[in-house]
Amino acid sequence: METSNVPQQDISTYSGNKKAMYATQKNGDYTVIASSGWSVEEAVTKQAIQELERLANTAYQSVVAGKFSPLYFHMYDQRMDLPTLAQSSGFFQWRVKRHFKPVIFQKLSTKILARYSDALGLDRDILCTIPEKRKQGNG
Repeated sequence: METSNVPQQDISTYSGNKKAMYATQKNGDYTVIASSGWSVEEAVTKQAIQELERLANTAYQSVVAGKFSPLYFHMYDQRMDLPTLAQSSGFFQWRVKRHFKPVIFQKLSTKILARYSDALGLDRDILCTIPEKRKQGNG
């Protein structure tokens, strides 16, 4: 893409910020140009956020029903998925899945809970519970 074609549509998902994009100058050299976004990117980002909200709401209902531990809800509420949480916490995916079971989660050590707390950016007390009512739109 040439520097004159770098999108500058001031999309809402950038919140007034800009993103660096590579573009070619007239002489063919690459340069970095600040972009305020593109409407197509905005639509896709909003769609992804809606899907993450749907997953968090579904997870919330599953935790309230006793099917999963609070970890399951907090993973989606913090906009993560199983591979991301596993990588962030340093656990294998099969082990994280095991910790989604309420009976197993209740027996987790302080050390393991601390790893999840760090990965999710949550206080341990918050990690071990869920809010009484699910807030719509976490961001």
